[in-house]
Amino acid sequence: MEMTPIDVEVLRNAMGSIADEAYISLMKSAYSTNIKERRDHSTAIFDPDGRVIVQGESMPLHLASMLGLVEVILEKHSLSDIRPGDVFISNDPFVGRGSHLPDVAMVAPVFSGEELVLFVSNIAHHADIGGMAPGSMAGGMTEIYQEGLRIPPIRLFRGGELDRDVMDLILLNVRVPEERRGDYNAQIAANRLAVRRCEQLVAKWSAPTIREGCRRMIEAVEKRIRASVAALPDGVYRFEDVLDDDGMGTEKIAIRVEVEIAGDRIRFDFDGTAPQVRGNINVTMAGLQACCLFALKVLVDPECPQNHGMLAPMEIRAPHGTIVDAAFPAASAARAQTGQRIVDAILGALSGALPGRVIAAGNGANTAASFFGRGADGRYYVYLETLGGGAGARSYADGTDGVQVHMTNTSNLPIEALENEYPLMIERYELVEDSGGAGTWRGGLGLRRVYRPLGHVVNFSGQGERCVHAPWGVFGGGPGATGRFELRSDDGEVTRIANKPSSLEVGPDTAIVVTTAGAGGYGPAGERDAEAIAEDHRSGKFSPAYLEREYGKAK
Repeated sequence: MEMTPIDVEVLRNAMGSIADEAYISLMKSAYSTNIKERRDHSTAIFDPDGRVIVQGESMPLHLASMLGLVEVILEKHSLSDIRPGDVFISNDPFVGRGSHLPDVAMVAPVFSGEELVLFVSNIAHHADIGGMAPGSMAGGMTEIYQEGLRIPPIRLFRGGELDRDVMDLILLNVRVPEERRGDYNAQIAANRLAVRRCEQLVAKWSAPTIREGCRRMIEAVEKRIRASVAALPDGVYRFEDVLDDDGMGTEKIAIRVEVEIAGDRIRFDFDGTAPQVRGNINVTMAGLQACCLFALKVLVDPECPQNHGMLAPMEIRAPHGTIVDAAFPAASAARAQTGQRIVDAILGALSGALPGRVIAAGNGANTAASFFGRGADGRYYVYLETLGGGAGARSYADGTDGVQVHMTNTSNLPIEALENEYPLMIERYELVEDSGGAGTWRGGLGLRRVYRPLGHVVNFSGQGERCVHAPWGVFGGGPGATGRFELRSDDGEVTRIANKPSSLEVGPDTAIVVTTAGAGGYGPAGERDAEAIAEDHRSGKFSPAYLEREYGKAK
């Protein structure tokens, strides 16, 4: 079949619909709130060479984790060794090229007769993968062995038959195994659905046509992204951002990036970035690749379809053993904290080259709160959530309040859903007054969530960033407010705790207060529209004192 451009686009949308349907299937059949409510999962389809063809509605940070697993499977197994009904599973950042252990990926092949045509894949963040701390995300972990169960790229199903020994081993090493079993079954079912839909697609289009269509899709994206890069001003651009700490005593951790644009090529060089740290905020190369891909897409061509063609014009250099390309056995559970700042650093570097496209620094974190306990019904639970914060101001609009930014786009968990599932009460859930940086366009506001355990002692862990180094503004915009963790006892005493607290026991007479960072402003405060300032006051998001301090003198 001779494929026209219209045929290629129809096929691309058909494959995208399959990935999206699998995404929704996984969301609707999962057990944990982290997947069914917060949507911390992703789906994708690959060709037989391991090239990503389409990615479903998902998290940018997940793409590299699935890509790495398919690559390793193809390195370990010949195509003749992969059979219909096989399912491969892995979560390891090193041997499986994932990004952190809680993200468990599954890959299944799609056949047409004896011919391998495609791979379908999904990845889901499990609320616990074992290890020294409930939720597997706490500070205080210094090597990957402490973070949880490491699953190398292995078969979970062989020819459609579950390897029960493998599943038993996985479930034995996690807390709340029944919930984990439910989420794994949801992943298996979502991949089976995707396989069936792809088989229907192959029956309609034929295997040779789909192979040709995949090639054409990748070539089209490569051509488009190269043209977009070529339209940028050539030059070398640099920036440095700083992480607060690693939770183990290392502070002011530098991320340095040099971005070089030359014709239709772009190079990201992280020479000078801090060495990897003892704490679990290290990023492996798979995560770094995802961060650079995301920054390239949003800055250069946000509407471009996302597939393997985006990699063609991009080069990444990073000294091995640094916080952005960590060496084994580095801890990496909280790698999203660093991933967010990698994107901020790239945005900062390109702010001079692309002033209309770059936004101010956002909350720059993936603030995590993890709870483990035993409720009045005698059942243990693990609850993990990540909170949004302010998004950076843009060249044409204020930053968005209380959202996930950059590498993470998980959803808000409603109070009603949380309190229905867990013995926790939310006493307050609000935007943080005065937390957005001033500017012609103001930064977004951070969030505050106050939790109280009901009738039991909870084991609490957290991960915070932008608690010391505020989100910066651009082109004269002011910084946003920082975040923090606090304990508030019933006698009124408020105690600030570490930015990355680990396994604190908190009783029902104490509330846990999680405050996330705001975001930076864009442009001089003196150029903000008077009506916008008045609306800031009417909305209650900013106090009169703040508005007078930031805009009174500027006017």
